[in-house]
Amino acid sequence: MSLSLRDVLRFQESGLLVVILVLGAFLTAFSGTVRAPLFQTGPDGTRERVFITDANGERTPAFVERNKFLNAQNLAQLAKDTSFIAIMAVGMAFVIISGGIDLSVGSIYALASVAGALVLNHFGPGGPAGDIGLAGSLAGAAVCLGTALACGLANGGLIVALRVHPFIVTLGTMAVFRGIAFVATRGQSVGGFPQSFRDFIRIETSQGLSVMPLLVMIAVTVVGWIVLSRLAAGRRVYAIGGNELASRFSGIRIERVKLGVYLMSALAAGVAALLSLGYYGGATSGDGQGYELSVIAAAVVGGASLAGGRGSALGVVLGALIIQMINSGIVILGIDQNYSQIIIGTVVIAAVVLDNLNSWLARRRLQQGAGH
Repeated sequence: MSLSLRDVLRFQESGLLVVILVLGAFLTAFSGTVRAPLFQTGPDGTRERVFITDANGERTPAFVERNKFLNAQNLAQLAKDTSFIAIMAVGMAFVIISGGIDLSVGSIYALASVAGALVLNHFGPGGPAGDIGLAGSLAGAAVCLGTALACGLANGGLIVALRVHPFIVTLGTMAVFRGIAFVATRGQSVGGFPQSFRDFIRIETSQGLSVMPLLVMIAVTVVGWIVLSRLAAGRRVYAIGGNELASRFSGIRIERVKLGVYLMSALAAGVAALLSLGYYGGATSGDGQGYELSVIAAAVVGGASLAGGRGSALGVVLGALIIQMINSGIVILGIDQNYSQIIIGTVVIAAVVLDNLNSWLARRRLQQGAGH
């Protein structure tokens, strides 16, 4: 039984997996190879450089030819980069499915990371309170996530109270939140965190794979999938995005649901910011610049309809992987980085066109069914 274009479009996640496999095969085939130093795992679990001893007893470093894309180090980097965007994209999925948009996620990420960094610095080795380990780390995490939730509450509250389009509100808060982060830090980087906090976030495998961001991404995806596909709260989000007026007449508390989705989006940005604090060991008011495009692009490419009412947590994570594979491919293939935004923007437009085509096919099926 052959699959038609209609069948492929119907199963969004299957189509995304095909795109990932094709893109991966393309990058593997055309990326070329690179000489990389050869390492081996020592008896104590540490990675040791491999040397070759010639006939004269001279030791020279050993190298191995590896594919630029399909190698452990690049794949580990790809997984780490995808994790941050994917976590935020799952939160964005709630907003887009409800028929809204959040342009402030990058600024929420920056403000939450700055707020958490200031507290972590206070309890760090050089801070006034000294390095008190777990208590300081928990305080920093609480402030980081609390700041993100406050930003989400401001977004949702303004949208509900003023009945203004989310585009306008979040466009304004995007500037406000980043401005607060800049004032709080005076444009300076904030570091000096408790070492135990950094060690916990930066747990890595022998191949350099960052475990914590990947585990958190999986957990966030599972939670998002459960809420959207298995709980009544998720069905209400879909209902509002599909037809807000009908949802209101059916008794759904529109304002409460809208407030909830912006809190979810902000919390996801806060979780990503917290992971970045441990991974990079610092924060500035410029963090997350341009993340709005990457996160929204991941959600749209992953099947979340900008018209509302359609999308999934798994889809947006796969969309985030596609976006990061494209970014990685630009570097690997030696394409000028200035073309990166052009390519990502083109991908978003293509995803919107496919979404409209999918909607048209769905309407046509309904019309044909009604005709019979």
